[in-house]
Amino acid sequence: MWRTCTLALAFLTMLTTACVDPRSSAGFRLPDGDVERGKTAFLELRCYTCHTVSGVDIGVRGKEYAFLRSVVLGGETRRVKTYGELVTSIINPSHSLVPGYPNELITKGDESAMANFNDRLTVRQLIDLVAFLQSRYQLVPPMTPGS
Repeated sequence: MWRTCTLALAFLTMLTTACVDPRSSAGFRLPDGDVERGKTAFLELRCYTCHTVSGVDIGVRGKEYAFLRSVVLGGETRRVKTYGELVTSIINPSHSLVPGYPNELITKGDESAMANFNDRLTVRQLIDLVAFLQSRYQLVPPMTPGS
């Protein structure tokens, strides 16, 4: 009996391990960030030139705050914006383009119009920027019939 259980456990472990894609993000987690430092990173990286943040006065005015492609971040949502989605949106913005905006405003060719920050964004800025953005989303329950 003991040998049968051991073989079954070994087989199950082998199946589970064999099914994991080596490129999987399973187990990936950055440290917690600081919301205020994230707001500072948002300003330093000039994210406000294309994004507004729901409920936040960025304090930048004039032609620099023109919002030619004003993609709103934060606000009420019926689905949680996961940590992984936010990190991916920052470091690989062409992975998934935001729905509901005209393609000519959010793309350059087949790529996202968002600048690539990977050569100048520090890990600390990324961590804090994600904390700032995640703090701005408010999960609301889905509408139910009769409500």
